[in-house]
Amino acid sequence: MPAQSSSPEFARPENNRYPGYRLGYPEEGRGSIGPMRRRVPALIVDYALAAGVAFLFFDYESIAILLLFFSMSSVGIMLFGGSAGHLLFRMRVTRLDGSAPGYVRPLVRQLLVTLVLPMLVWDSDQRGGHDIMTKLALRLV
Repeated sequence: MPAQSSSPEFARPENNRYPGYRLGYPEEGRGSIGPMRRRVPALIVDYALAAGVAFLFFDYESIAILLLFFSMSSVGIMLFGGSAGHLLFRMRVTRLDGSAPGYVRPLVRQLLVTLVLPMLVWDSDQRGGHDIMTKLALRLV
């Protein structure tokens, strides 16, 4: 059984066998941490969708792209457990216990994603700063 996050054993090397081990997630398959080879294309899909809508309706205005990206992905996570890109690449955003993310956490998460910097900070479970701060995880479906 993996160590709990409040335990000093949590950060020990033997508790970092693979991404998600400390959280009790499987190493591979359903419920495991979503790998970068799926996350990056999913982010590109979400941004491209926002850019496409901005091109059609808002004269490709940069602030419109940003607001559309934020709103489309937030609403997708709230209602379906993932943005269009997440769902296309078979991933879902969940709370650490596997339950639905709710309504506030996706908003905060996507605000942090929009700021970009939190996405560049990771832990050994391959969770970005945006997921760490909101206590969420991007997992395979």
